[in-house]
Amino acid sequence: MKTLAILLSLLLGIFCGAYSQDKTAIINGMIVDEKEQRLSGVSISILGKQGGLRSNDSGYFRITVPAGKAIALIFTYTGYKPQQKNFLLNNAETETITIRLEKGAQELKEVTVTDERNRREAGLVNINPKLALNIPGPGGSIENLIKVFVGTNNELTSNYNVRGGSYDENLIYVNDFEIYRPYLVRSGQQEGLSFINPEMTRSVNFYNGGFQSRYGDKLSSVLDIQYKKPKSFGGSAYISMLEQGLQLEGTGAKNKFSWLIGARNRSNRNLLSSQETKGNYVPSAADLQGLFTWEFNSKWTAEFIGNISGTKFTLEPEFSQPSAAVFSPFFSANLGLDIYFEGREEDSYSTNMAGLSVINQPRKHLRLKWMASRFSNKEKESIDISGAYLFGERSFDRSKPEFGLIINPLGAGVFQNYARNSLDVEVWNLSHKGFYDRGDHYLQWGVGVDRQHVTDQLREFEYQDSAGYSLPYQPGELSLFNRLRSSADFSVNRFSGYFQDNISVGDSSGISIQAGVRLNYNDLNEELLLSPRAGISWKPISWKRDIIFRGSAGIYHQPPFYREMRRYDGSINYSLKAQKSWQLSGGLDYNFKAFDRMLRLTTEAYYKSMWDVVPYDIDNVRMRYFGENKAKAYAAGLEARLFGEVVRDAESYINVGFMRTREDIEGDQFYNYTIDSLNRPIDSSLTENGWLRRPTDRLVTVGIFFQDYLSTNKNFKVYVNTIYGANLPYNIPNSVKYRNALVIDPYLRIDIGFSALLLNSDAAKRRRHSPFRKFENLWASLEVFNIIDRANTISYLLIKDFSNTTYTIPNRLTPRLVNLKLVARW
Repeated sequence: MKTLAILLSLLLGIFCGAYSQDKTAIINGMIVDEKEQRLSGVSISILGKQGGLRSNDSGYFRITVPAGKAIALIFTYTGYKPQQKNFLLNNAETETITIRLEKGAQELKEVTVTDERNRREAGLVNINPKLALNIPGPGGSIENLIKVFVGTNNELTSNYNVRGGSYDENLIYVNDFEIYRPYLVRSGQQEGLSFINPEMTRSVNFYNGGFQSRYGDKLSSVLDIQYKKPKSFGGSAYISMLEQGLQLEGTGAKNKFSWLIGARNRSNRNLLSSQETKGNYVPSAADLQGLFTWEFNSKWTAEFIGNISGTKFTLEPEFSQPSAAVFSPFFSANLGLDIYFEGREEDSYSTNMAGLSVINQPRKHLRLKWMASRFSNKEKESIDISGAYLFGERSFDRSKPEFGLIINPLGAGVFQNYARNSLDVEVWNLSHKGFYDRGDHYLQWGVGVDRQHVTDQLREFEYQDSAGYSLPYQPGELSLFNRLRSSADFSVNRFSGYFQDNISVGDSSGISIQAGVRLNYNDLNEELLLSPRAGISWKPISWKRDIIFRGSAGIYHQPPFYREMRRYDGSINYSLKAQKSWQLSGGLDYNFKAFDRMLRLTTEAYYKSMWDVVPYDIDNVRMRYFGENKAKAYAAGLEARLFGEVVRDAESYINVGFMRTREDIEGDQFYNYTIDSLNRPIDSSLTENGWLRRPTDRLVTVGIFFQDYLSTNKNFKVYVNTIYGANLPYNIPNSVKYRNALVIDPYLRIDIGFSALLLNSDAAKRRRHSPFRKFENLWASLEVFNIIDRANTISYLLIKDFSNTTYTIPNRLTPRLVNLKLVARW
């Protein structure tokens, strides 16, 4: 960016250097603090230029600046937040302003240096929620930032996998209420909006393991979101080619009442229309959220949070032409598949959530919280799509008339996919939480009860015909390749509780301990679970370096919910037990200064041993569980993260992770046949798979989020989001013999965004009749998704030729796409 700035400066100099040398303007004014007290000795400089001046004893300043071009003044003062003001003045113009500086250090330094409590918790990653508004990517949400730390293999979903776990192993809380997501929804083009609205978010704490007893019963991670509590009227609005949103906030009743409302609408039509399957895509998703707080007095506060969300997805596919290169000692070709479709898919997902909490602070060190919530989820999937395909060698010679056509057919057939699925889930929760601060001991406790009711109707079948034979082939019969038919209607009551003590072992020792225990019981499988968990941190007081060592150990359980309980054939396993694990982690948190920048390095090694595991497959973009506790597994790895202002005043993240996760499925035995020259089995042996890669086994993950700006103008910024993940195994669904049969190529994606400040509050106020006088700023952004246009693979199609040999054709993700965005805040 510095090189770019130099080139731009040279070009400007060539065209208008001599013309503007003698043209100047004057900026003068007063600098005061929050209490209108005048500040002397404030440093004032022109952005990108050496030198400057200071305000005098009366807080007054006067500076001569170039006229006829955009400049920025930087005001800095020890103990106060720096402030930038932008100007574009005419020749001989004089501008008089008043600068009000606010107390406080820069946000990054507060997080990494001052807030040691958060640095002492194992597995905790503090994330600046403002970055979610800038990070380029199709999702545009908090989950986009999470993926920088844990990786991903699908940009079309908000799902993420942590330390070898599935997405169902993650907990999400918003203002202490647990958040659920649709269950049947496929993790891709059918998805709608994430629950979390970035414009409403105040803080983001992400635990990628080792989380404490106060959080719930899952195996992998916790995402803890706190929404803002407004102090005055404000808001924001944005519009882009993919999504539009409006957020408003304010107060009333002498600041005793505050309200925060956000509405969003999203359509991925532009994104999906560029995929390999062409057709009429009509995706739409919208939601409305609100947070309302009433402070009755200094001891009693009530808070209500509500969400209404609806997603619809309609697809009328027309044709698809995926291709793949195959090389072997016997065959070398560019294979292609031409599919012509009929029919349509129509899905709808509707979720509603309402939560009420009452907080009582009877004494300074005691806080009590009572909570009640209801979550409702209604889903319908209707699919009736048939197709005819021709499979073979495709011509890629542009000089020939058959370019793009199948020139050597290897297989042909027809298929039909049919589904009529409906699911209703309702969850009621009552809970109590308490907090008591005794100085060296910070006690936390809680109890809760959930009632979950599930009603499900599942009707699916898949018919395949290859070369005139229905698969699987049975002479004289018309066979379905896959068939699911089931229904469920059941309720389960879950009871949970926890007690935790955060202990500070004296200031001189630098040691703190978090220890607690969690209980869980449900009346469906009548399983009582006890989960002790502990964490420890130590900061050597005598060391000059700012290092904190931290570690954790504990037992983690995951009681089954509906998705894990449903077997491959659609039947429900009501006696399914919880998946269980013990986990260890240890690492350090190091603040240091390099290149005149404050940086923060965290490292952590971990090991997870799991039993009573419920195995699953990734069937295209949907998870399919075995519905049985029939595996043991482990995950081990090392993670390192670097936070900081690599470029001053522009926070960036770099994450590198190494991991191995394996599973051993009980009873995964199959017969291996030896075939003679006449294709007859002559011998067989019973074979067991043993330890195999789990579907999320990825050796290397790299995530980078980088910000920069023009050195002469901070109002022109660039954001780069890069994610790399090593290869993944792909299992043939519902096949014991062919688990780990295929490999998905490494995932690499680079998204880039450019932003320019069109208007700020000072510029708007200078124009007396401007309609933007009340606006804080107005930004325009250009985003390029998948700028390298890499064809990442999400899954495979399995195609048989005329000789019944199976070939694999990759299902690709989204290609390069441009997005425009306009954001206004007031």
